[in-house]
Amino acid sequence: MTNPNTTAFVHADYTLAWICALPLELAAAEAMLDERHRTLPSKTTTQATYLLGKIAGHNAVVTCLPSGIYGITSAAVVVSQILSTFPNVRYGLVVGIGGGVPSNTADIRLGDVVVSKPIGTFGAWFNTTLAKQYAMGPFSIPAC
Repeated sequence: MTNPNTTAFVHADYTLAWICALPLELAAAEAMLDERHRTLPSKTTTQATYLLGKIAGHNAVVTCLPSGIYGITSAAVVVSQILSTFPNVRYGLVVGIGGGVPSNTADIRLGDVVVSKPIGTFGAWFNTTLAKQYAMGPFSIPAC
């Protein structure tokens, strides 16, 4: 096996992006890497920190949303920065702890694994705020 610390990787070698919302999730993602690669010089003025490595044969870039700045806007900015820095990223994972999305057709709860893909003109991202949906405060949870 090639030593990943002596192999010369470039930004174009990475095809998988893994985005975490919390630093704790980033630490877990780092532990999942089969190999860890050296950091590459920044191509942009972004402040993002990237972990580079290999998982299941794929060169992956792993990053986290800015600390304390969560939500779809922050995630969109991070995705934009990844795509401008790593031009060959073709697959993206947003991995983290979610509260669940219970509905009449699917009862998705904390701990469930959800995989989505774009269909037609609809993206693979589904965002919901249960507090708004149920007209409750930001930390209220509907009765199950």
